Amino acid sequence: MRILTASLLIATLTVSACGGARESRLNPFNWFGRGQSEPVAEQQTKAEANPLIPQEERGGLFRSLRRQDVEYAGAPIDQVSSLVIERVPGGAIIRATGIASFVGAYDVRLVPANEEEEAEDGVLTYRLEAVRPLDAPVAGSDRLRTVTVARRVTDSQLAEARIIRVEGARNAQTSSRR
Repeated sequence: MRILTASLLIATLTVSACGGARESRLNPFNWFGRGQSEPVAEQQTKAEANPLIPQEERGGLFRSLRRQDVEYAGAPIDQVSSLVIERVPGGAIIRATGIASFVGAYDVRLVPANEEEEAEDGVLTYRLEAVRPLDAPVAGSDRLRTVTVARRVTDSQLAEARIIRVEGARNAQTSSRR
């Protein structure tokens, strides 16, 4: 009976001590905090190409059979409302929610700020972009204009990153390691 009582007492104390690890840096759920909003710097717009000058190269007889790389025609979402980083085995999932300035946004993506998708000065940056339909009404509730997208990143991409930043047209959300 004494062994059972001692075992229960030790087990109870051990389990109650686990609450202290909840705020610890060793807990993987604490590695990134909640997203915080901050203003975004204005970006220069790309110079538009002249529509009268053809952009395609002259090809051969079978040029129409070649794989056509279609450029993504998305534009930044108006506001980024939330940013959540969820740890998964082998990396993390970045989930961003934004509010578009129009209804019907589709093909929503988190586009990396650089082609290598590497952290610059410890900051891994993405732009929240979506394609606008041709007949998109501007008016509509926030619920109709809300979009959510997720992107998986690997541990090697996160190794250099201390901050994950998702930018929209008017603001950005950041999440930093604790």
